[in-house]
Amino acid sequence: MPDEYYMEMALALAEDAADNGEIPVGALVVCRNRIIAKSRNQTEQLVDVTAHAELMAITSAAHYLGSKYLPDCTLYVTLEPCVMCAGALFWAQLGRLVIGASDPKRGYSRFGSALLHPKTRLETGVLAEESQALLMKFFNRLRT
Repeated sequence: MPDEYYMEMALALAEDAADNGEIPVGALVVCRNRIIAKSRNQTEQLVDVTAHAELMAITSAAHYLGSKYLPDCTLYVTLEPCVMCAGALFWAQLGRLVIGASDPKRGYSRFGSALLHPKTRLETGVLAEESQALLMKFFNRLRT
């Protein structure tokens, strides 16, 4: 399946997050063309600052595979991961990361790409406009 297909599914998860009062970020893990994990931000719902979509998806994927390493997996996420999530992706030895919108304020790339595992392949900007529009809509609604 093309990256856009999976990113559309991640966007649906992000919309679900927004509908539940969470910052709209969705993530899913694909391994050998099979979705093995999916999540959305849940920091408000779980009252847990670490309940980011990426971390929840990594944990679910690791449980599914019975392994803490994910070298054959791709994580699709609608917003560039923060430093915390990038660190977790490093330790999980993620095979590939596909990002929708960049996050110039809180994204890991502000601190350099060395935060990702050296073998992680990176793809950015997949459905970036749609991801960014969802974030803008969410934050504009909060401000009004």
